[in-house]
Amino acid sequence: MIKFFSKIWENFKEYIVLILLVITSLIILSQNKNQEVQKVRAMAFGSFAVVTSIVSDLFNTSNIKSENEELRSVNAQLMLQISKLREYGILNEELRGLAGFKDTSAYPLIPATIVSKSLSRTNNTFTLNVGREDSVKPGMPVINDQGIVGIVHSVSGDFAIVRTLENVDLKLTVKNERSRIHGIMRWDGEEHAIINVPETYDFKPGDRIITSEVSYLVPVPIPVGIVAEMQNVETEIFSRVKVKPFANFLNIENVFVLGIVQSKQKENLELNFYNK
Repeated sequence: MIKFFSKIWENFKEYIVLILLVITSLIILSQNKNQEVQKVRAMAFGSFAVVTSIVSDLFNTSNIKSENEELRSVNAQLMLQISKLREYGILNEELRGLAGFKDTSAYPLIPATIVSKSLSRTNNTFTLNVGREDSVKPGMPVINDQGIVGIVHSVSGDFAIVRTLENVDLKLTVKNERSRIHGIMRWDGEEHAIINVPETYDFKPGDRIITSEVSYLVPVPIPVGIVAEMQNVETEIFSRVKVKPFANFLNIENVFVLGIVQSKQKENLELNFYNK
């Protein structure tokens, strides 16, 4: 033990002596009542306080920076978790809606997932993960719990291509659910509209539009959208009825193919229509 202290003394005696002298000086200064000494003491303690404050601020800044980095990391992790939870929530709502629709439908429904989307201004198509092996045929309507999405255009063994309502090649026979008036709805690259409607026909904003039973494509009533606006009603003989679809084509991921059993003659008509 004595050797240990002796070794410390030999190696650090200058620092030890300096520390003792500084402590002794501070004690003497604190006890001295001389006015000049008090000024020196005040300056010494003031300088010591400034240095201490600067050192403390440096350490605090370093700690704050480290804490900020940790908080940013935690916030990023929370953002990712919240984003994932929101995605699960949205998917859950969509699937619950689809499940509820399937439970209340009397028609055969083939569940499908959209595996790819080909989006453009005029020709929007979806690819589904179901096909001929799942009894999907060209001409079958594609729907979700909000309404009609499109029509199956072509099929392979395991996949099907769907022309959505936002496709200029798809013309759909629809009718006004309130007034029972029929018309042809199409996509012109910017909006959905029922075209060539006589000015005397009873269409009003807010009317619900459904598919018409006289259609050879969709012979059952399926919600399409609502009347948003009457156009050209004052300048032309025929009006355009702008329709806002129920389905949101940008965020749809899961759908049903409506497996309607059709006559061979009707199926041939549909095949000829889609192969034009």
